[in-house]
Amino acid sequence: MIMLLKIAGILNRTAIKVVICGYVAFLPSLVIAQQIDRADINRGAYLARIGDCVACHTAGPQAPLFAGGMPLNSPFGLIYSANITPDPVNGIGRYTLDDFSRAVRNGIDKNGSRLYPAMPYPSFTRITDEDILALYIYFMTEVKPVDYKPPETKLPFPFNIRWDLIFWDAIFVRNERYKPRNDRDAQWNRGAYLVQSLGHCGTCHTPRGLAFQEKGYTESSPAYLKGAVLDNWFASDLTGDLGSGLGRWSEADIASFLATGHGGQITASGSMIAVVENSTQYLHKDDLNAIAHYLKSLPAHDEKAHYKPDLPGVAMTVAAMATGEIERPGAGLYQSFCMKCHKNTGNGEPGKFPKLAGNSSVLAENTTSLIRLLLEGSKTAQTKEGPKPQEMPAFAEKFSDLQIAEVLSFIRNSWGNKASPVTPREISSLRRRLQKKP
Repeated sequence: MIMLLKIAGILNRTAIKVVICGYVAFLPSLVIAQQIDRADINRGAYLARIGDCVACHTAGPQAPLFAGGMPLNSPFGLIYSANITPDPVNGIGRYTLDDFSRAVRNGIDKNGSRLYPAMPYPSFTRITDEDILALYIYFMTEVKPVDYKPPETKLPFPFNIRWDLIFWDAIFVRNERYKPRNDRDAQWNRGAYLVQSLGHCGTCHTPRGLAFQEKGYTESSPAYLKGAVLDNWFASDLTGDLGSGLGRWSEADIASFLATGHGGQITASGSMIAVVENSTQYLHKDDLNAIAHYLKSLPAHDEKAHYKPDLPGVAMTVAAMATGEIERPGAGLYQSFCMKCHKNTGNGEPGKFPKLAGNSSVLAENTTSLIRLLLEGSKTAQTKEGPKPQEMPAFAEKFSDLQIAEVLSFIRNSWGNKASPVTPREISSLRRRLQKKP
C-alpha cells in the first residue's frame, strides 16, 4: 500500500529520496508535501493509458512494462525507445519533476541530450502541469523499476548529431501548453486537449514535411489530421471529408470505434488495432465523446473521393454480382474470395466484417493500408466491450500484382464508391518494402 507522505513547509522542487513500496524513488518535495493517495496514482495511470506510453516503451508482449528497447522505424533508421521505469541507473529513477517535464514536454533528457521526435514531445508540449505531475507520481510510485539498458540508437551521419535538433525544435515545435478556446464549449476543449496533447493523434495522422515535421499541430492548419503514411501504413483522414474522412460518421460512430475497434461500419486495422487495444478502449465515456465531438468539428479539405450510393447502375451492379454476371476486371476475384464476408452489396456484416460500400478507408486517396491488408491479412481488435475478433486471410502469395490492383480498383468503384484506381506498380512497390513475394 502506498505510504501517505507529508513533509510540511518544503515546497521547492529539489529531489528527495524516499522509499515507496520497497523501492527507492526520487520525488520532488512539492510532491512529498502533499498526500500521495490512490486517486493520484489512478489518475496518472489513466493519463498514461491516454498517451499509450506502453506501445513504444514496452518491447513486446513478454517484455517488462515500460522498460524500453522497442525498435521504432523512422525514415532515418531504427530508434530504440527509452527505459521509463523508476530504475535509478537505466531508467528515470533519479529524475526530478522538472527533469521529467523537460523530457516529456521539451524532448530533453536529464543529461541535456536531445530526444529524437519519434518521442512525440511536439504534441506532449501541450500537456498541462497538473497532468505532468500526475504522470510523474504514477511512474515513480506505481511502475516497477527494471534494471535493463535498451540498445543504443545509432543513426547514420548526419542524423546521429543530436545537438542540431535545437534548430529543428526552434523552427517546428511550438512549446506551449494547451489553452482552451473561449469560443468553444467545455466538451470541445476537452476533446481538443486529448487529441492534440496526450493522445498525440497528429503524430500518425498529420502529413509530414521535408524535415519530417508535422505540417500542423492544431485545427488552425488545413493539413492537421489529413492522414499520413507511417511505417508502411496509412493513418486515415480524420477531418470532415465526406469520402475518405469522418464526414459521414456520427459522434457515436467515432466513440464506438475508439472503444471497440468497430464504428462507422468499418473496423480498426494496422497499427490502430494496438492503439485501440492498449489505449482508447480504456478511456472514460465522457472522454471518448469529447474526442468525437472535437473531431466532428474539423472541416473537410480537398475532397477527391466520393460515395454516391444513389447513382444509376448501383442497383444493377449489386444484382449482377449476386448472379455472377458482372464482367468488370476484379469482379470475379471479389465474388470468389471476398463476397462471402463482404456480401454482393458491399455491406459486410455489422460487428464482424466491415462494410466496403462507402468505407472511408476504402476511399482514401492513399491506398497503402488497403494494399497491405490484402497482402498480409488482418485480425480485428480484441477489446473488453467489442465483438469477437475476426480474421481476414493474406493474399500475398495467392494474387498477382495485377489481380490485387484489379480487385481493389473494383472495390473502390462499386456500390457508389468513386475513387482513383489502384495500379500494379503500387502493389509491387509495397511488396518490396514489406518483402512479400507473390
